[in-house]
Amino acid sequence: MILLTQFFGALYGLLAVVFGAFGAHALKKSFTEDQLGSFETGVKYQMYHALVLLILSFNLGFNSDLEIAMAYCFIVGTFLFSFSIYGLCLTGSKGKKLRFLGPITPLGGLLLVAGWGLLLYSFIQKLI
Repeated sequence: MILLTQFFGALYGLLAVVFGAFGAHALKKSFTEDQLGSFETGVKYQMYHALVLLILSFNLGFNSDLEIAMAYCFIVGTFLFSFSIYGLCLTGSKGKKLRFLGPITPLGGLLLVAGWGLLLYSFIQKLI
């Protein structure tokens, strides 16, 4: 689980830099301000959670179901949240918005919130 978390942390970090540069340069001419803002939100959340995954992978042993669930929430949540935003922005700029992606974004966000909640719970457990 440690290697999987490190893999996704590094992959998401790499792709966040690539997508951020792509958005700032290549998409600037074809996106509206709202689309650029949304795309940037996806990139920021992807990078934040790439860093979280890397930090967790170096600090947790993933010996408990709680730690494993937390990692999966961050991995899957990041994918659903950020990549659905990218899909909505890219298809929206072409006038063919894939509307089925709309409900996926909040599902990804919910998984991210769950990951943070599990992290908080793991700290509370240690305090009690």
